[in-house]
Amino acid sequence: MKKLFALILTLAMILGMTGAFAEAAGNEVWNETEYLAHADIRYDLDRDYSGKTVILHSNDVHGQIDGYACIAGLRTCFEKLGADVILADAGDFSQGNPYVNTSKGLSAIEMMNAAKYDVATIGNHEFDFGYPQLKENISKALFPVICSNVTLDETGESILPPSAVITTKSGLKIGFVGMDTPETVSKVNPGLIRMLSFAPAEQMPEIARKAVDGIRADCDLVFGLFHLGVDVEQLGDGSSSRELLKKVTGIDMVLDGHSHTAMTAGQGGEPIQSTGTRFANIGVVVIDNENKGIESNFLLPTLITHDLYTARFIDGKVRDDAQKIIDRVNEEYGKVFATSETWLNGERAPGNRTEETNMGDLITDAMIWSVVKEGGIEQVEPNAVVGIVNGGSIRASIEKGDVTKKDINTVLPFGNTVALVYATGAELLEALEASTFLMPESAGGFPQTSGIEWTIDTTKAYDQGAVYMLNGKESSYFAPASIRRVTIRSINGEPFDVNALYAVVTNDFCAVGGDTYNVLGSSTSRFDTGIPLDEAVMGYITEVLGGKITEEAYGAPRGSLTVIR
Repeated sequence: MKKLFALILTLAMILGMTGAFAEAAGNEVWNETEYLAHADIRYDLDRDYSGKTVILHSNDVHGQIDGYACIAGLRTCFEKLGADVILADAGDFSQGNPYVNTSKGLSAIEMMNAAKYDVATIGNHEFDFGYPQLKENISKALFPVICSNVTLDETGESILPPSAVITTKSGLKIGFVGMDTPETVSKVNPGLIRMLSFAPAEQMPEIARKAVDGIRADCDLVFGLFHLGVDVEQLGDGSSSRELLKKVTGIDMVLDGHSHTAMTAGQGGEPIQSTGTRFANIGVVVIDNENKGIESNFLLPTLITHDLYTARFIDGKVRDDAQKIIDRVNEEYGKVFATSETWLNGERAPGNRTEETNMGDLITDAMIWSVVKEGGIEQVEPNAVVGIVNGGSIRASIEKGDVTKKDINTVLPFGNTVALVYATGAELLEALEASTFLMPESAGGFPQTSGIEWTIDTTKAYDQGAVYMLNGKESSYFAPASIRRVTIRSINGEPFDVNALYAVVTNDFCAVGGDTYNVLGSSTSRFDTGIPLDEAVMGYITEVLGGKITEEAYGAPRGSLTVIR
């Protein structure tokens, strides 16, 4: 029997990476000795797993479909070492790049079927293509998909089973309780989920307790399969997995998602494990069948490149299934249409959720161009047109060199369109104040802008007012009671007027009040242009920039934002 450790060594040798044994979730590269000594993975892989149940888990895969061959192959490895194995996912598998976006998430379900997942919960991005599409996708799943805190308004009933119990070959019964972030109400286009209610943070402990109580007596262990996260944004409203664990008994461990955190325990030592994102790691939990207790848990770093497919712990059939999707999409999206002389920053933090970036500048410039060239802005003068996009909508960087349609679609994977909202200067100030409420911490609503010279003073506290309402329901964000942190210095070089009318070019998500942009959604003068956002950016690069993103034009952020710290 081939030992798991030897299999991973084989992977390193096949890659031809002398001394480079594995790569962590970030940029750190470990050699063999460092790998075995790493704090997160001090365990003995060269062992007999008879009498053990191993849970392998993923979260926030976001279209990294070649990773399913890794987790499926790892399942086979542990089974050969004697273990019973369960595969679980903590949500956000449906969206992230063209490999899943072009099928509106269905290809992710198909890949999870191929990898033989046993259970999954949903994340906020499962709703990006609308609830009817999500229902259709889940109907094709060969595994239970669970969630306890999302209900259909018409009936008040949960849209999915709240829990599932998996019985292993050895007879061990493992329960899973699913839960999605209440931030979904503000993170997804409100028009796509208006028929649904997402329980607010204060109701979640009782919902979780009810779900746990419903299966606890029939299970040897219960796991929270949560898409909640541990970011400051979640900790602030009490919806984090850490906060929930403090209030709910009967959960042995949480397999978490949403915040893209790679961790084997919570900051306070809570039994929470999360793998990061895009199969940077595969989560492993080892259970002793005899004493029915968790023996160990760790993260197994994963290298995801096409060169891995000759490695012995890759599942060949799942690999081939993924490759068919990759080849089909690459044929359509892989053609080069431009070049870039500079790296365009698509990172989260530091990046588009914390500061002005050159990527944000490019996208907002392109949005304005796409609307102005059509001649559809009539209520204001050209110097009163500005662009705003939420930093959370920007999902990837672009490297120097060739630029393809796939690159742009990966940066902007949500299928957003360009929208126009007429807003007063006061409303524009509110949008900026509300969307920087967490500064200097990161938040998905952080504004990337064009045409606005502005300042944020992070030494002043955010003056939190009433909760924002969306479609008659509470969102997860609060309006500013006063404007005390943000000032606008000028609009396109002209003095800012709090009473003037401005044309705000944004995406359709922000235009209807998504994220922290409730004030834009409240406008009675707004419309969707129908221009796909990714096509607007590609058109701008081709027609305005001549197919070349130069260092001179976008080598660095233009300096529209000043931050006082």
